[in-house]
Amino acid sequence: MSKTTRLLLLSALLVVAAILAGCKGQEEYAEPEAFSFVVYPGARYLGQLTEITKQAHRTLNPGQEPPPIAIYDADVPVEKVAEFYAKEYGYAQVAPDATNNLSAAKPEAYYRAGDLATDARAIQPLMERMNVHADISKATGSYKAAEIAPRPNRPRVTVQRPYFDVTSSQVVDRTLILMSR
Repeated sequence: MSKTTRLLLLSALLVVAAILAGCKGQEEYAEPEAFSFVVYPGARYLGQLTEITKQAHRTLNPGQEPPPIAIYDADVPVEKVAEFYAKEYGYAQVAPDATNNLSAAKPEAYYRAGDLATDARAIQPLMERMNVHADISKATGSYKAAEIAPRPNRPRVTVQRPYFDVTSSQVVDRTLILMSR
């Protein structure tokens, strides 16, 4: 083989190697990072509420598989749990409300308030379709909540205290942690 042929062959091999390396790199970037839930330390898993929430999704969207979801609760203040998730997700703070001091941009993490009776009445038709017989007259009082925006490999987190447990028809004075994709 002449020196020129060897040089051309070597150049061709280098080009092919570079192309293969480039393709391999793209495949690694194209593969999404595994989706994972970050569980607040000491929180307990609420299997029945998680399953009812999945059943609600199936009722509203027949034929669709529910997204990954998990519900926990913990006996700590809403603020402590909201700050934990904001820090885990890399957000600077939890804004006092969704307006973020009248900013045009909605904050990634913010507090809100709500009424248990209003929320229970809103989901009553869905509960009836699912044959869940909760006594919504027991859903009384207001709650404080926080919304934490999702990250590419992390779910949206809603934190609320107290919450109405439709499986037992009672208001639970613990902090609910709902994570859903």
